[in-house]
Amino acid sequence: MPTYFCFLALLAFKIFTTEQVDVVILEVGLGGRFDATNVIQKPVVCGISSLGYDHMEILGYTLAEIAAEKAGIFKSGVPAFTVAQPDEAMRVLNEKASKLEVNLQVVEPLDSSQRLGLQGEHQYLNAGLAVALCSTFLKEIGIEDKNGLDQTNGLPEKFISGLSNAYLMGRAMIVPDSELPEEIVYYLDGAHSPESMEACAIWFSKQIKQNQERNQKRSEQILLFNCMSVRDPSLLLPRLRSKCIDQGVDFKRAVFVPNVSVYNQVGSSTNVGTRVESMSWQFGLQRIWESLARGEAKSNSKSDSKGKEEEKSFVFSSLPVAVDWLRDNARQSKQVRFQVLVTGSLHLVGDLLRFIKK
Repeated sequence: MPTYFCFLALLAFKIFTTEQVDVVILEVGLGGRFDATNVIQKPVVCGISSLGYDHMEILGYTLAEIAAEKAGIFKSGVPAFTVAQPDEAMRVLNEKASKLEVNLQVVEPLDSSQRLGLQGEHQYLNAGLAVALCSTFLKEIGIEDKNGLDQTNGLPEKFISGLSNAYLMGRAMIVPDSELPEEIVYYLDGAHSPESMEACAIWFSKQIKQNQERNQKRSEQILLFNCMSVRDPSLLLPRLRSKCIDQGVDFKRAVFVPNVSVYNQVGSSTNVGTRVESMSWQFGLQRIWESLARGEAKSNSKSDSKGKEEEKSFVFSSLPVAVDWLRDNARQSKQVRFQVLVTGSLHLVGDLLRFIKK
């Protein structure tokens, strides 16, 4: 049998062929050079979005190495686009493009006056790339009028409609709790790299500030977090925390749960030992978080004798148990609205959506 992703790619190609689709927007799984999707020999156009430190155990530990893997999707004679990249990454992309005689263009972010369906400032960068890719495709198939690549004349109406109605599950989503919609609101974002953590923190902080201006009810920010063991939480949690603090948002509590939800509570003492052992990763996340909190508390105590109220962190045996705990607290604190940031893993976000919408 092929690997899981290779199997999914094969299945996708089979479905596309059977359904006789007109257009396929094919995203790589991890890298590009050795990616299962790279069997396409002559794509119409290629695009590379913002590069960051992700899947490093496969792609490499420097941006130059990661860029070299990503550039593996370039094909001779096929136009390519990217967004502004750090110098070391841009240098590699240009070198790879030059060897293959690929016309690599760097696109600008879409003008911020354009309303986007996807939240977050970074989405204007993605939108600029999307416009360039779609415009090139339309030109290639003979629809050249108002192709949208020249934004000075404004985007075509269909482009505007697509950008303003774009929707992506698990990215910058705001979902009220199904049982206590006025008391608990979940802010969902499947960020799982250092760069996306910062983008997530900026989005969350902006939403919190806007909500405080509209709502007189006292609010409390809570982090619900988990990341896969292939990630480095010592890179993720500090980025998230410091960026939120920079934006004026502090978490009162932090909650850590397992990767895969276990839909039963801890039972006998025998099970407790097993569950605790299997949750060592979550306890490790908690230790990192508490270490960050202690460091900030020590720093604050030097400059501010009052300091700030002590924050708390918790580890729960499953996501449902954590949600039950949130609801119990919300029922007891009716004057407080819990704003829960759920991030670190798309799996966690998906699990929460399934659970609260049951």
